[in-house]
Amino acid sequence: MFSLRANVARRVPRAICTQCFSPSSRPFSAIALKTTLSRPTPSPLAILPRSSTLISRTYADKSSADDIMERLQEQYATARDEFEIAAEETEKKTVYAEDDRGAARQELDTLRGLYEEALAGPDGEEVKRRIGGRIRELDNAVEALEKSAVED
Repeated sequence: MFSLRANVARRVPRAICTQCFSPSSRPFSAIALKTTLSRPTPSPLAILPRSSTLISRTYADKSSADDIMERLQEQYATARDEFEIAAEETEKKTVYAEDDRGAARQELDTLRGLYEEALAGPDGEEVKRRIGGRIRELDNAVEALEKSAVED
C-alpha cells in the first residue's frame, strides 16, 4: 500500500496505541474491574420486607373485574345479536319483527341489570370505563329501532 506520510509519522499511532493498551496505563484494567465486582451486593429480595401474603396479583392472574367483564361481554354479544336480528326483521317489516324487538329489549334489560350490579361492586369504575360506552350505544340503538317501528 502506498502512503504519502513518512515512516516516522506512520509509526507514531502504533506507539501511542501500544502505550494506551498496556496494562499499567489503563486505570480500569480487568484486575481492577474484577475486584470492584467481587464485592458482595445485597439481593433485591433481601431489601424488601418479607410478607407471607402476596401484595399484588401477577399478570397471569385474572382480576375480579376480568370475570365480570367476561359475563358482560357474553351478554353484550347476545343482546347485540338480538338487536341485529330485530333490525333486519323491522326493516323487512315481517310478522316476527315485533317479537324480535321484544327479545332485543329483554336481552338489553338483562345486560343493563348485570351492568348496574357490576357498577355497584368494587371494580365499578373499571367496568364503566371498559364497557359503559358500548352499552349506552346499544341502548340508544334499541330505542331508535323501537321509535322507528312505532312511526311506521
